[in-house]
Amino acid sequence: MKKLFLLLLTTFSLIGCSSDDDTIYDYIGTWSGTYSGTDKGAWNFVVANDGKVTGTMHSDVNNENYNISGRLDASGQLTADLGLPSDGQFTGTLADKKGDGSWTNAVPAPTRTGTWTGMKNK
Repeated sequence: MKKLFLLLLTTFSLIGCSSDDDTIYDYIGTWSGTYSGTDKGAWNFVVANDGKVTGTMHSDVNNENYNISGRLDASGQLTADLGLPSDGQFTGTLADKKGDGSWTNAVPAPTRTGTWTGMKNK
């Protein structure tokens, strides 16, 4: 009986000790950075406990702000709409307190595209 108990205890201990499991909690907080391409500027967003992402992208070229609104999954994949109503996309990956991805924005015309990089604020 004692051996069975030790075997079960060891098995459950090993099952519960996966260190590479990603959770949304690794990403909660404020993130910021810059973007470039056919437009350039700065962006920031907040990741909430439920994975909801809300923020702003500011254009240095047009001196306008565009809303970022979307979701982040537990593996760090970001999918967000850009503008209200949605006029573009802000997508990418967050990992190890750094992030990067791509963006598109159809307003004002013509459609502009590029890449973004940033990091989690302390």
